[in-house]
Formats: sequence, structure tokens, C-alpha cells
Amino acid sequence: MARLPGTPVFDPAGDQIGRVRDVVVGLRIGRRPTVHGLVVEVQPRRRVFLPITRVRRIEPGAVVFTGRINMRRFEQRATETLVVGEILDLSVTVDGEPMTVYDVAMEQIKPSTWEITRVAVYKGRRREPRTVDWSEVAGFDKLQKDQGAAGLIAAFESMRAADMASALHELPSKRRVEIARALNDDRLADVLEELPPDDQIGILGTLEPERAADVLEEMGPDDAADLLHDLPDEQAAKLLALMEPGEAAPVRRLLTYPEDSAGGVMTSEPVILPPTATVAEALAHIRQQDLTPAIAAQVYVARPPTETPTGTYLGVSHFQRLLREPPSTLLGAVLDPSIDPIRPAFTLIEVTAYLANYNLVAAPVVDELGRLVGAVTVDDVLDHLLPEDWREGAHYDS
Repeated sequence: MARLPGTPVFDPAGDQIGRVRDVVVGLRIGRRPTVHGLVVEVQPRRRVFLPITRVRRIEPGAVVFTGRINMRRFEQRATETLVVGEILDLSVTVDGEPMTVYDVAMEQIKPSTWEITRVAVYKGRRREPRTVDWSEVAGFDKLQKDQGAAGLIAAFESMRAADMASALHELPSKRRVEIARALNDDRLADVLEELPPDDQIGILGTLEPERAADVLEEMGPDDAADLLHDLPDEQAAKLLALMEPGEAAPVRRLLTYPEDSAGGVMTSEPVILPPTATVAEALAHIRQQDLTPAIAAQVYVARPPTETPTGTYLGVSHFQRLLREPPSTLLGAVLDPSIDPIRPAFTLIEVTAYLANYNLVAAPVVDELGRLVGAVTVDDVLDHLLPEDWREGAHYDS
């Protein structure tokens, strides 16, 4: 079952309607648990229940169901347990020996009836699983306070940060914190950027201050500033003081702008090059894998220094123009003269209108001294214009 999260789910017509996120089972005293169904995430980030009786077949890379699926949001009943969220990493005993659950297997007993029949467990840190019958395992009747996270993280490993954030949000708060604390700083930063503010604050508050500061350093300056805006002033100041000065500086600058302004939502780390750089150098920079499409869509050209706040801002070169030019061409010769920069004080409505009027995915932000201080991307704007609970999909409920 640990392999199921992320598996595409297809309807009878062969169209993908979502992905598996968990398996719902009913624990029974003295008997093997029955599988009630699958938790399937459909767009936009709505988790629904697919009864196991509707599942036609389960195969590597696909779950196919028949009939129709109820789009009502999934609500876990008191008698139900989630395999991925609550059973993996559970501490149990086998023949009196302490073990940890690594995986569980379900088996079709008769048409439309599935039961959990086997459990993969391991002892200590060697992580060499052995498989035993469900009846040989004791300890499934309660969830431990010190439940681990390795198995669940392995199940989530291939997920995109946004999908993992969605999965974390649906876990019980105890498990959410356990998983978050077990992630490395870089992965946790990516996931935090995709979580609702309440989850961000809750997770950050469980970390040691030094660890929390390290995670903030891995986040984009704009996302870190948004998170610090939501914290009490004393806590935010403490975390800023623990960050490396070079990492804290752009975050401090962003915190000086109102949250609903261009300065408050912009990223301070767009792709910036001097006019003497070549088209080949520019294309190499925007080819970096960790850049979002909106950031990689253009290169901003400014006099040195090329870190914000830069020297005099000169203009922008769009990647389509770069693709049409010889690699040796200097950026100073391929600037788009039609794009005027915006000011940090622009409101979100003004920024939105600007991007819409010029069909742009990003816009340069320049201060009163003519220095580039950042760039506002369309995803930054959407992030702040959408309802506060958009990441939870609550406003899509009927």
C-alpha cells in the first residue's frame, strides 16, 4: 500500500480524474482489517472517497474504477484508519519483539472485498523488512506519541512539493509535525511555501529556533517574508537575527513594504545580468532547473552590482527574443524598450492591471533611484488575490 500514493486514478472512459493519496481501512478486533476504499485527490485539491467496491483493478501506475465517484469532500469516520497517514511507521510487536511498520499489503478475498493480510516490519535501524501475517502483529490499537516518519516520507518521496503539502495538510496535526520535522531543510522549505499560513506557523513553531532559521534561509525571500509577516513581531525578529546576514538582508527589505503592494509580493532574486553578458550566458541562467517558469521567462539587465538593489536598471530581455538572437550577442543590444518598470508602492490591483494590459508573466520593480529591487510574477499576484484558504480548496466545496 505504501506504493499507492501518487498513483493515477482513471474513470471507465480512460480519463485521469485524480491521484491516490491514502487507503481507508476499518480495524476489527481479532480479525483482519477490511479496506473501505481510497482517498483520491481531484482538482482543485479536493480529497474524495472512492469505495473499494468501485475499483475495477489496481495495477502498477494505474487504478481504474467503474461507475461514478461522489465529489463530496472525504471525511474520516471515527471507526476508520488511514494506512499511509496513521499506520506506516507505527511501533508494534511481533512475537514480543518491538518492530516498526514499513508497509502493509491488501489482498482481494472475494469480488469487491479486500483485507489487509500481511505486514512488512523492521527492527532497529537496519531497516531490513520481514513480512509477517497480520495476526502475528500486536499494537495496531493505538497510535504512539513517538511514531516515526521514515515510511511515510518514503511514500511521499516522488511527490511535487505542492502535492506533498496537500497530503501533509490532510494528516492529523501530530503526524504532520512528525513528517515536517523529519524532512531535510531544503525539502521542508519547498513544502512550507505551499502550505496554508496556519500550517506554516504551526510547523515552524515546533522546530528549534536555529532549525527554523535554517529553513527560512532555504525559502524564497518573498515566501519567507510572507511567513514572518504572519508571526508575532518578537518571534519574527528572533528568527531574523538567527539567519545568516546575507540571507536575512533581502527578507528584511521585503518586510519594509506593505503586504498588499508590489514591494510586498515581489521576489528579490530574479535573473539579473549586466549589459555586457551574452545571450548564451542569459540562456544558461534561465535554464536552471530550480527557477519557476515565470522567473525564467525573462532576464533583467542592470549595471553592477547585479544583486538587488542593483545598479541602474536598463531593461528586460524576454526568453523568446533570446532564442532568436546569435549566442554571442550582448544583452544590451536586445532589450525590450516597451516595458516600463513599476514602483514598489503599486497596489496589487495596479500590478494585476499592468500584467494583464501587457500580457506579461512578470514585471520589473524599480525604486526611486532607478535600481532594480525585484520582480513581481503572476503567481505572486495570484497567491495574494485568491481567497486565504485557496490552498485548502475550502471555497470550492458545494
